[in-house]
Amino acid sequence: MTGIINISSSREGDQISIQNTCDGEDISPAISWSGFPPETKSYAIIMDDPDAPMGTFVHWVVYDIPSSITEMKENFPKVQVSEHGITQGKNDFGNFCYGGPCPPGQKPHRYIFHLYSTLSDPTLPAGMNKKKLLLSLEGRILEEKTFTLSYKRRR
Repeated sequence: MTGIINISSSREGDQISIQNTCDGEDISPAISWSGFPPETKSYAIIMDDPDAPMGTFVHWVVYDIPSSITEMKENFPKVQVSEHGITQGKNDFGNFCYGGPCPPGQKPHRYIFHLYSTLSDPTLPAGMNKKKLLLSLEGRILEEKTFTLSYKRRR
């Protein structure tokens, strides 16, 4: 796998590229999507690990992605608000950027990318975590697509 995820055509369950993990460069993967409702005003992405020992661990929160954008480039800048007003929320590492898979132990973990098409204009406040973002989008999500990759450390 090359670090490119197409929500519409990639294979579920593939292993995430090592460059997108703590064992590699720890950079965000490229993600592209299509087929969402035409009334979409913005997109949001949440990546989490439901297999984490202490419960679901959030690796990435991105929102205020304008509807005219249908891809995130690989190695998205590690800034809270970037070009086009795209905002990164707080992950469970305590950072406002992508934090790649780094599962403890020898068991593979699943990493679920949740892509939301919303009726929300891209003007949400900066600094939200997953819970606050989902509360802000309540009643304004048009569609959600999920995509799952896995990763097992090679120690």
